[in-house]
Amino acid sequence: MRRFIFGLGVVSETESAFDQVQYLEVSADQAGQRIDNFLLSRLKGVPKSRVYRLLRKGEVRVNKGRIRPEYRLIEDDIVRVPPIRVSKKETVAPGRSLRGILAKSILLETEEFLVINKPFGLAVHGGSGINLGVIESLRAMREPHDYLELAHRLDRDTSGCLLIAKSRRVLKHLQDQMRQRSMDKRYITLVSGRWAKERREVNAPLLKQTVASGERIVRANSEGKPSLTRFKLLKHYANASLLEVKLETGRTHQIRVHCQLVGHPLAGDPKYGNENFNQGIRTIGLKRLFLHAAQLSFTSPATGERVKVEAPLPDELENLLKQL
Repeated sequence: MRRFIFGLGVVSETESAFDQVQYLEVSADQAGQRIDNFLLSRLKGVPKSRVYRLLRKGEVRVNKGRIRPEYRLIEDDIVRVPPIRVSKKETVAPGRSLRGILAKSILLETEEFLVINKPFGLAVHGGSGINLGVIESLRAMREPHDYLELAHRLDRDTSGCLLIAKSRRVLKHLQDQMRQRSMDKRYITLVSGRWAKERREVNAPLLKQTVASGERIVRANSEGKPSLTRFKLLKHYANASLLEVKLETGRTHQIRVHCQLVGHPLAGDPKYGNENFNQGIRTIGLKRLFLHAAQLSFTSPATGERVKVEAPLPDELENLLKQL
């Protein structure tokens, strides 16, 4: 085993293999999950194409029978997984610094869920060149058998309330609330210019595109998905406005693109922002996107009571407002 120490994580390179037949019993929390997703979540390091080939060839069996990738598991099903060789793979574990940051960021934890105040600059999950995200780090910090899954996502450059489910049943309940729009997500942002008090919503479909470099770009487009954002003016500054934002839909970069669309791009936004405005506000201390998930409200799956969690504005954003 080789180990490499990075700023926030430890990278280990190992030879791993699922070299024996596995018989996995489906729990109540796992019931209802598709077999392909069930396998992908457990066969870490196995290419997705390999997992689907195992299913297609009938090498994975449920209760001794062949199944299709869309089969949904039932409690007490027995899943047989054949031996699988896995090539060398790098795995990353959070270092002491990141563990400390995440431990201090917990806003609320129950037996059902966990809410953290996600730091700016930290991705919620690995991928696309990012080895380590919030969810992988938290899993590494907990017992190996603990279930942790993102109930929703935040952009890497957005800080604030991030909700994590501690069972599949709770995850489904929370995701149902998002689909039914009963989960209330509020953001605080600073935008350029003088926002009109009477402008209370932007309703414009958004279309996500990926350019040749792999970068995601979102534009208002009639062929896109319906997208609705509500706004409340909190304060005017000399050449900027502080807003509370409520998301009615959860599209990629929704707040950033809707604000740009009406001529008020977010402060510090490198993708959709105004460079002159960004340069000016950078001189008084803003070194990040001014977008913070300040409040999250949802129904507890266990008690049916309303839960409200608030994440205070980070010091660097509070200090900027004082400078303004």
